[in-house]
Amino acid sequence: MYQTKGKAKKHLRSFSLNAEIKSFQEVLASDVSLEMVEIPAGSFMMGSSAEELNSKNDERPQHQVNIQSFFMSKNAITQKQWQQVAVFSPPVTKTLISRPSFFKGYEHPVEQISWYDANEFCARLSKLTTRNYRLPSEAEWEYACRAGTETSFYFGQIITNQLANYSRKHISSNQKFNGQTSPVGSFPANAFGLHDMHGQVWEWCIDTWHDTYDDAPTDNIAWVNSNQFRVVRGGSWYSDSVMCRSAYRHRCNPKNKYEDIGFRVVCDDVKVNSP
Repeated sequence: MYQTKGKAKKHLRSFSLNAEIKSFQEVLASDVSLEMVEIPAGSFMMGSSAEELNSKNDERPQHQVNIQSFFMSKNAITQKQWQQVAVFSPPVTKTLISRPSFFKGYEHPVEQISWYDANEFCARLSKLTTRNYRLPSEAEWEYACRAGTETSFYFGQIITNQLANYSRKHISSNQKFNGQTSPVGSFPANAFGLHDMHGQVWEWCIDTWHDTYDDAPTDNIAWVNSNQFRVVRGGSWYSDSVMCRSAYRHRCNPKNKYEDIGFRVVCDDVKVNSP
């Protein structure tokens, strides 16, 4: 185990790195931790081609993006993690509701979270841990979701209720669907070890909305201008299968709070001591 100096007892939190699977645990309380998984550096083709089934014009032009390594939370932020930070960490720019979610469950993702709420959580988590936590850029999110794949989903071209939590809207099928969130980690992870990148809850990104990828950045820096809308990715328990594709993009007012919008966090300044 690697541990940062003087951090294990302060605020009942500690830091440990698992070198084998390249992840670390941020311990927020005696019974609350946040697992962060390393997303390795690499390049990928962001967006979709015109040949991809159900693709949209706002997913084009498909373009190469070069990504620096970073850490991303293994799951969407849970209600238990949210409550720990919202209740016990002092406000940075705004107050937070301790139990905002419509669907209750400590291990379920927190939802009914605005973009501003998510950023406040990141700011508090950064102060608590002395590391830089933030929302992912849109490019980071898609790269992490795909995990080296080029198919519609990280598990292939077809999505089923055994692989993700999504809706049966517009689907003629006898499959059973949840109609609400599920505990995080209920469905198979991708090759980077991330769960629920398809379905479950939409996830906020830093970026403002752009109608196409014309002049988009070719790195993992967030693309931000004066547009009032922010990007959400991944689809949700309420979304049909098309909206859960790796390349699918959606825009949302940053003030909005819905029972199918949550978030996950990234950290790009992890430093550990030598063993």
